[in-house]
Amino acid sequence: MFRFVHTADLHLDSPLRSLALRDETLSDAVGNATRAALTRIVDLCLEERVDALLIAGDLYDGGQTSMKTARFLVRELARLDAAGILTFVIRGNHDAEATITRELELPPSVTVFDGRARIHRLGPAAIQGISFRDRHVPESLLPRYRPPEPDAVNIALMHTSLGGAQGHDVYAPCALADLRAAGMDYWALGHVHARFAEPGPPAVVMPGIPQGRDIGEDGPKSATLVTVRDDRSLLIEERPTATLQFERVPVPLDGIADWAEALSAMRTALREARRQALAEAVVLRPVLTGASPLAWRLRRDADLLTAEAERIAEEIGSAWIDKLELRLSAEAEAGEGALADLARLVTPAGALPPHLLAEGEALADTLAAALPPELREGFGADESARADRVRALMQEGAAEVLAHLRARPEPS
Repeated sequence: MFRFVHTADLHLDSPLRSLALRDETLSDAVGNATRAALTRIVDLCLEERVDALLIAGDLYDGGQTSMKTARFLVRELARLDAAGILTFVIRGNHDAEATITRELELPPSVTVFDGRARIHRLGPAAIQGISFRDRHVPESLLPRYRPPEPDAVNIALMHTSLGGAQGHDVYAPCALADLRAAGMDYWALGHVHARFAEPGPPAVVMPGIPQGRDIGEDGPKSATLVTVRDDRSLLIEERPTATLQFERVPVPLDGIADWAEALSAMRTALREARRQALAEAVVLRPVLTGASPLAWRLRRDADLLTAEAERIAEEIGSAWIDKLELRLSAEAEAGEGALADLARLVTPAGALPPHLLAEGEALADTLAAALPPELREGFGADESARADRVRALMQEGAAEVLAHLRARPEPS
């Protein structure tokens, strides 16, 4: 029997982007979370008495890596070295930026693959991998891998965007079908932060980021424990690693017209999200949805609603509120007048005048051109998606105006 843990994309000490970091206590918790995830992964290796740890790229978050980060990494890997557990590492696109990667004096049990495939035999396993030499690798690395060894369980590490994933630049693209045809038994992938696992054969696993860093990386996070049985079949298990979990929390408010009832619905949803979370602490973003007569007031008094959510989180314990997200439908108004006309316009079925939509799209194009590439898809990945996104933003903005106008008497 042969056992190993597969992880990737630790992004140690990466910059934190959560809006909730205005809370000093939460800032400390999130600031140590990426390190805590590595410590948990090493603990898992020791507790399960595995033979190896596989790290499929992006230990770091780029060129800002400090010696403090490096020393922490060496200490953790030394714990595995002392237990006789080998570590195999490939460099990803972020590691290629970190010059300190090449200056580290790692324990002797650590193998860092270079840009050429090499095979290491460990018991029944033949392990190989290829590191990024530069940050940008536009071509597939698959042709560089060595053929599988016929008398071994063949395990290959690769840092790849596969066929592409939203929010991730294209690096070492590779078709899933090509991986299946390569003759390996297990593909230990990295780069995409969402977990993906195909049991195979062959098994193709993207373990995902082991510790989310903001609400865009919400949900439970994990590493992968793999057991190679005596008959060379694989048992693949997901093991939690995050100490802090980010979660969007749906709060359906359809038909609710009472403020206290809306708060009760939010309290129930937040408590349930906290109960189900696997991590010791959570950052929650209530997402209020549905068509409600109260929609205008919830928009107008979002600051009061946020304060209530924060109070509920404090009651729950080890929970913080990132911010509120309002996806409420404005009900169509009966009668006449400017407010009624505006309310009818901003309902989901309302048709924005073509000239207004065109102006909105032009503004979105100007703003997107000024943003970093990784943020531009916020306005849609293609022309159709952009139009839908701009329409939604304009309707949301109009609904916000309507909510504040509802509190004032309409001029006669």
